[in-house]
Amino acid sequence: MRYLIALTLILLPGLGWTDDWEDRLIFNEGAAGPRLRVISSTDTVLFAPLIEGFVAQNPLISVEYLVSGTADINERVRATPDAFDVVVSSAMDLQLKLANDGYALPIDDIETPTWAQWHHSLFSFTTEPAAIVINRTAFEGQQLPQTRQQLIEALRERPEEFRGKVGTYDVRESGLGYLFATQDARASETYWRLMEVMGGLDVRLYCCSGEMINDLADGTILVAYNVLGSYAAVRTEGKDTLEVILPTDFQTIMMRTALVSQTTQEPDAAEAFVRYLVTEKPASQRIPSSLPPLTSQDGATDRETIGLNPALLTFLDDLKRRKFLSAWENAVIQ
Repeated sequence: MRYLIALTLILLPGLGWTDDWEDRLIFNEGAAGPRLRVISSTDTVLFAPLIEGFVAQNPLISVEYLVSGTADINERVRATPDAFDVVVSSAMDLQLKLANDGYALPIDDIETPTWAQWHHSLFSFTTEPAAIVINRTAFEGQQLPQTRQQLIEALRERPEEFRGKVGTYDVRESGLGYLFATQDARASETYWRLMEVMGGLDVRLYCCSGEMINDLADGTILVAYNVLGSYAAVRTEGKDTLEVILPTDFQTIMMRTALVSQTTQEPDAAEAFVRYLVTEKPASQRIPSSLPPLTSQDGATDRETIGLNPALLTFLDDLKRRKFLSAWENAVIQ
């Protein structure tokens, strides 16, 4: 059973302004023990089953769940690290930098593969691919694109039909969008050709996957590129007009990660929460609307799980970031 109280505003300790959250919910309100403050980029509908499973096992703990964008989470945690106990984000690079910069509390005894954690401070608990999502009405009677090159060809063949009808992340604002873009660019030059084609079609730019999927569903756009696959699978369920495509040329797969704030006021409860996400959640909690579990990196060469390693920090270097964003703007903002 869910114990949720929806609120709209919160005043962060140490800050002089009132912040709006994308969502703010309290699970197990009234519990006699500590309250965890979890800041996360994951939509509540996806994360709620995991929190409910945790409070069911830990009935004395309540969880205040705060939802914001990936770049915003990084800024908030750096500004007021003691305002949060657990940080969950899909932007692996920003999370790794937080851990590397000393914002994460080490937890030595969580059993997880070495490739799924960083210095016992940052822990992966899902694997989720980037996807192409299309509105089938735009491809009626035609073969659906299965690769980036096929998508380029489809857009080039019918430019007027797709003008203003293609969407992707604004990588200047979205931490996850920037992560996906830099990884795609490292994998293949096809990414830049696709960005140039989309830019020539007056591409629409978005903060997040949810907004792209909403616009796909109502026909505002017909194609969305690099939508988070877990969101696409849930949000397109029951919508026959939408198709989720995992590109066959190569897949970009991120791992959602969690860390305990170095300055948490509730270290025992926070460690228990991260431990639950990584190792203890029962299979019964994996209901269809929840997040996909962590899977092995062993697999075919056409899929690439972004590694939790120092290479992630490359494009966070100020000079390299400015250079990448300049190239991206030249391709997309035409």
